[in-house]
Amino acid sequence: MTGRVGIVGYGLAGRVFHAPLVAATPGLEVAAVVTADPGRAARARADHPGAEVVADVDALFGLADPVDLVVVATPNDAHVPLARRCVVAGVPVVVDKPLAATAGEGRRLVEEAAGAGVLLTVFQNRRWDGDFLTVRHLVGEGRLGRVHRFESRFERWRPAVREGSWRESPDPARAGGLLVDLGSHLIDQAVVLLGPVETVYAELDRRRPGAEVDDDAFVALTHAGGARSHLGVGALVARPGPRFRVLGDRAGYTRDGMDVQEAQLGGGLAPGDPGWGVGPTGDDGVLGAGVQAERVPTLPGAYERFYAGVAASLDGGGPPPVDPWDAVTTLEIIEAARRSAGTGTVVRMGDGSGRA
Repeated sequence: MTGRVGIVGYGLAGRVFHAPLVAATPGLEVAAVVTADPGRAARARADHPGAEVVADVDALFGLADPVDLVVVATPNDAHVPLARRCVVAGVPVVVDKPLAATAGEGRRLVEEAAGAGVLLTVFQNRRWDGDFLTVRHLVGEGRLGRVHRFESRFERWRPAVREGSWRESPDPARAGGLLVDLGSHLIDQAVVLLGPVETVYAELDRRRPGAEVDDDAFVALTHAGGARSHLGVGALVARPGPRFRVLGDRAGYTRDGMDVQEAQLGGGLAPGDPGWGVGPTGDDGVLGAGVQAERVPTLPGAYERFYAGVAASLDGGGPPPVDPWDAVTTLEIIEAARRSAGTGTVVRMGDGSGRA
């Protein structure tokens, strides 16, 4: 089977992340790209000579040879309308994170897709960061013992507001700000690693001059199993902290630096190329307790597993690589974090499933 994939949007998400990963996945091909921008259209034709490049979604759904999957890689406010159109048309759909601007919108979309029997999944690609795969491996093997603290950060030095960017818009429908952007990844990873969340405490700030959205966030999660996650994102971080610090009752693990796959994709490297997913050895983490410590090689990153899972779902009807209800849970936690930051209180969650 070869699945024809239509990618809606050819900015950073569509061009750097989705299209190269789709093209590298056996059983999938980039068959169409939707963009109204002439420069992006020219880039799409050069990158994928066999793909049809069209200016709007109407043209995508009107292709003589229909697509088997649509990837929504647009600004956040278009995620739900475009995904809903796919569901109505009976076309499987991948939505870039966040699934929606609100948990309520996301929940309704997931319910509609389930009712229609249409595959819907969300691109939580950082489940396949090499460093996070390493953390999961160490925890799964019991190398840390019982984990009681998970610290995770995405911190950057980007002190200037990006004028004209939708990510800087204060309109809630645009779903801008770092809590939604990078925080979606950190929250998803924490829940994947440590399970359902019972309480949320958060601090949200605007640190850059002229910022109208949160650009500095701290979120503390208490998991049902008793562990705590401390998550941080920031754009005005001159000296970042460790990417991960994970503490258990047998050992702890720390790692600096970022997963390399985003930079590799931006530089033209793709899955299967020499060095794919492998970062510098100097970024390897350290595992130990007290004075005892050992270097732990970081597992290779594997974003390609997401679309391999999508292809398998299309071919065999199995579950998607990311359950869309997980994305709803992430949105619920984000909304709880906003309530917490607004009131200065700890917010108690529901059952953590995303379902109403």
